[in-house]
Amino acid sequence: MKKFLLIPVVATLLSCSTGSFAEAPAIDMGTPDGLVKSVTTDVLSIVRADSSIKAGDIERITQVVNQKILPYTDFARTTRLVMGRHWRTATPQQQQQIVEQFKMLLIRTYSGALSQVGNQEIRYQPLRAAPTDTDVVVRSTVINNGQPIELDYRMEKTAYGWRVYDLNVAGAWLVQTYQQQFNEQIQQHGIDGLITYLSQKNTPAAAAKSPS
Repeated sequence: MKKFLLIPVVATLLSCSTGSFAEAPAIDMGTPDGLVKSVTTDVLSIVRADSSIKAGDIERITQVVNQKILPYTDFARTTRLVMGRHWRTATPQQQQQIVEQFKMLLIRTYSGALSQVGNQEIRYQPLRAAPTDTDVVVRSTVINNGQPIELDYRMEKTAYGWRVYDLNVAGAWLVQTYQQQFNEQIQQHGIDGLITYLSQKNTPAAAAKSPS
């Protein structure tokens, strides 16, 4: 998955204000598409004005993910889906380590794309779901420099409201993108080997060498 395709995703998911967090408008928690639209609108307006995020400040980006983004995601489920059957063989401590390292891997891999955030236009398709549905896909198209990019969100209705657990960028779902990579590491080196692999990828030197 190319970084340029993830620009709208990163712009949507990794953002914060200069200094303290700006007062955000009320988030629409009632519907899945309403949640995506309101969070995206708030996030894009903030990141465009934040020079530290555009410069790729990892600490700032991590702070934002934890405070502004994770409340509306089920990243633990994302990680479970990526791990597949291997998730059940990991200890609770290993599971927690993998969740945290995987989150940091995504942040480090794609933080550089934030510098390219501009005036992307986002067009949402009507939500096709019944009122009783608890697992839906919110579909949208990002117009980036005249180029349309498909951007969809898989969402689940939980006891705490709607949560995003997978993303589709230009036909590539996030979970599928990493499943093979994780599976290969586990088959060759075990669960601890995967954790070591992710930890090494998350070192500053390794992140600097990450391909574009």
